[in-house]
Amino acid sequence: MRSVSVPSDAGPRIALTGIVLESNAFAPPAGERDFRERYYLEGDRLLTEARASTSVIPREMSAFVQAMDATGPWTPLPSLLTGCQPSGPVDQAFLERCLMRIEADLRAAAPLDGVYLALHGAMVATGDLDPDGALLARVRAAAGPQAFVVATLDLHANLSERMVASADVLIGYLTNPHVDMLPRGEEAAFTLRRLLASGRRPLKAFVRPPLAPPSVTLLTAEGPYADLIAAGQRRQNELGGAILNVSVLGGFAFSDSPKTGLSVLVTARDDQAAADALALELANQAWRNRGRFRRRLTPLDQATAVARAAAADPAKPAVIFSDAGDNPGGGGGGNTLWLLKALAEAGVTGVLYGSVFDPELAEEAHARGLGAGFQAVFNRRGETEFAKTLTFSAEVAALCDGAVVGRLGLFAGRRLELGKCALLRIGGVEAVVISDRQQTADPVFFEMFGRDIGEARVVAVKSRGHFRAGFAPWFASPQVYEVDTPGLTSPVLERFSWRHLPRPSYPLDPDTNWTPQVHQVSSN
Repeated sequence: MRSVSVPSDAGPRIALTGIVLESNAFAPPAGERDFRERYYLEGDRLLTEARASTSVIPREMSAFVQAMDATGPWTPLPSLLTGCQPSGPVDQAFLERCLMRIEADLRAAAPLDGVYLALHGAMVATGDLDPDGALLARVRAAAGPQAFVVATLDLHANLSERMVASADVLIGYLTNPHVDMLPRGEEAAFTLRRLLASGRRPLKAFVRPPLAPPSVTLLTAEGPYADLIAAGQRRQNELGGAILNVSVLGGFAFSDSPKTGLSVLVTARDDQAAADALALELANQAWRNRGRFRRRLTPLDQATAVARAAAADPAKPAVIFSDAGDNPGGGGGGNTLWLLKALAEAGVTGVLYGSVFDPELAEEAHARGLGAGFQAVFNRRGETEFAKTLTFSAEVAALCDGAVVGRLGLFAGRRLELGKCALLRIGGVEAVVISDRQQTADPVFFEMFGRDIGEARVVAVKSRGHFRAGFAPWFASPQVYEVDTPGLTSPVLERFSWRHLPRPSYPLDPDTNWTPQVHQVSSN
């Protein structure tokens, strides 16, 4: 184990940076404008946002900064932090400009004691299938061999050997729906403080079995993935202080990259054998239970029948539908209409539907005004394979500017700028139309119009799984239906033409065989 220098009493010099994107290879590319419209913060603006009471940036960055502030002196050296909504591959030229800016900042800030990065981990670029690895490698080179590199990752990260080799510690979320970003940011700060105090590099064991599970099977309340997360945390506790971190990353199949899939990363203080054994134990558990990484979705016609029954009988429990094929949180366009059309044409009443991304329609609703009746044309800008142009007779039921703060789950305490928003009444359905593509994972999407979730008989959301945390006060697991709708995020992976995802891979290839192997990866 290689020792490094320990910072002086003046406090460690820590650089802050990150590029946050979950890439769906089947979605349109993400360019500079997409990032700047979400957040693109340089230097002191990054630090100001991180210390604000509410912010648009990832909560783990805010938590890291505030935990460092609370635990002793330090010198924050903010570089660039940017991110955008889950989209397609990031434009390579824009990515390169970001990387060059980060490299220049880190070299100018030398000497550095550490670097913290807020990442997603499932990014691909138009010219690079592992840009997260490229970023970490270039950060490592620019920061110098004496600096510790610590990063947080979304639970759906696709982990590569280059990512593992370039960082000292990678810390994955533990919850899905994601509600633990704050403690993970704090963990990153506390871990970095411990590394700086010891001056010693940790050891890592990395295993990636040939599993690319659909995201709907990666919940952490129950199921095979929940069991893996729980086992990792239990075994870490049983091993006492030997293990610094256990991260079981579920992967994001839609990235369609060579690093796609479930992976296990165990980081140990100084016991390589313990790290190897635990990584293999968890990976073998995942492989033994691979048959559980399948899930049956609810057909659209069955969902419609369930909705009619719930609306017709107030004694029945209300229900919530996930429009699973069109999750903006996974790169979906947020503008498919299959479920909305089925509910409206079936005459279902008491429905709250959110949210269709259609800036032109939201603008027209604002121009017409509250109470106006009109022919609402959805997707007038043009059709795609999944998002068709449809017209409904509608009434403008409510309007707002979309400037809200999330209340529950994924968006809790996070500032959202949804642009001009409208609530359109289409028969018995009240449909939210927004101007900034977001998944409907928080009740604020309806509450900003004065609607009470508890009064709805049917709620339908464009969200894959994060809605479960946001709507938990009203809907228990038996009231939740994942509807099999077409779109860029359909959990039926057989519907996609894969180019780079490793094959064979379960469940796409049911007869896949695997010989367990651990990768001992040292920090560069």
